[in-house]
Amino acid sequence: MSSRRYTRGWGALSLAVGAVLVSTAAQAPGLDSAGEQGAAAQDAHAVVTLDGCAAAGGLCTAPHHTVVLGGDRVLTGPPFALDPKATGPVELALRTPGVLADVNVTDQRGRRIAGTQSADHTRWTSAAPLPAGARYAARLVVDGAGAHGSHRARLDFRTAPLPAGELLTVTFGPEDGGTYGVGRPVTAELSSPVPEDDPYARRAVERALDVRSEPHVEGAWYWVGPTTLHYRPRTYWPAHGTVRVHSGLDGAPIAAGLRGGPSRPLTFTTGARIEAVTDVSAHEMAVFRDGELLRTFPVTTGKAGYRTRSGIKVVLGKEPLVRMRGDSIGIARGSKDFYDLKVRWATRVTWSGEYLHAAPWSLDSQGSEDVSHGCTGMSPEDAAWLFHTVREGDLVRVVNGFGQPMTPFDNGFGDWNLSWPDWLRGSALATDALATDARGSGARPAAGALRPAL
Repeated sequence: MSSRRYTRGWGALSLAVGAVLVSTAAQAPGLDSAGEQGAAAQDAHAVVTLDGCAAAGGLCTAPHHTVVLGGDRVLTGPPFALDPKATGPVELALRTPGVLADVNVTDQRGRRIAGTQSADHTRWTSAAPLPAGARYAARLVVDGAGAHGSHRARLDFRTAPLPAGELLTVTFGPEDGGTYGVGRPVTAELSSPVPEDDPYARRAVERALDVRSEPHVEGAWYWVGPTTLHYRPRTYWPAHGTVRVHSGLDGAPIAAGLRGGPSRPLTFTTGARIEAVTDVSAHEMAVFRDGELLRTFPVTTGKAGYRTRSGIKVVLGKEPLVRMRGDSIGIARGSKDFYDLKVRWATRVTWSGEYLHAAPWSLDSQGSEDVSHGCTGMSPEDAAWLFHTVREGDLVRVVNGFGQPMTPFDNGFGDWNLSWPDWLRGSALATDALATDARGSGARPAAGALRPAL
């Protein structure tokens, strides 16, 4: 898979407190009610350490953050922070038998961080020190971890902000100067948390983050977490438009001892409104550009037990060739459902690995039955055409299906699955916004047929 180097703003790195781990493996034996690791658990868990000392010749003598994959808990000591002198690349290392089968590290804008695996696949090292004052997500697949064989997990971590006093700054996404689909939300990552129990500070921040589009559309911010906001219009961005984002935080009082600092503005353009609509019951995909039907072709989606998520998704990226393995979604080697394939023309719509891709092995089922493990499969010709038609931020809707609904924030950009009133409730200015919205419709985009959303 190709990676884009993150080349700006290198700074001293230290891992922040409180990493969060989400594992899909079943609860492993050996954990008592206090959450301590017994001897039996040693064989059922995979232990991963996270450090910033690689430049000094390997991991620190005392690892600064240790997580245990397996079960639904994280076993770790008190929160750690790296020594400020540890300015090397970040390194993830497996400390128990097995291999790191897959490591996918992304920054707060969803951009992949370049890195390399060791020859024995037990360590991953970033290609360069990570910029200070930013958040990262490491998605791991560990093979050969005791009796459970394979574990999937997500580890969120943060690098410490650059020394700048008590200044609150913001980093906007997507990439400045690019062209994106009409479904790409604006993201804002704050250098310091603004807690939910400080509504005055949140309102001050939200008022200072200005988003304007040409043509004009109504939109609002949503607080995804203490340091993360997303901005989206009521429906979608106008096609062939321009979006400008600016922070007015510089010098503004935010809270006691906290003032706003300078931040880079963002400008991007939108392309045509591309929507790929999959009707699961009809086993068919229709692709529209600016409301005009371009192409309809047969597809296959997730079979029972692996149903494709329903709802509205956004294209996250494209990979002309990607290796897909069953253990990346929790299917054990040796199972009749296990697979290990090199897949062409893969358009990604979730971080957990849902793609629209070429599936020459299922041509006989396309248009008639669901046989995939959650992805949407199509002929190589149709997949190549789709790959070259869509761009990051374009819309993918799954209708008349049987899968769980796409979640809003934890697995890609599912922001559009919230109704407009629900979206406004995520704003610190919700009272005013909802009062204004009461005079409007509040309906979200339609999602029930092979037609573009209105």
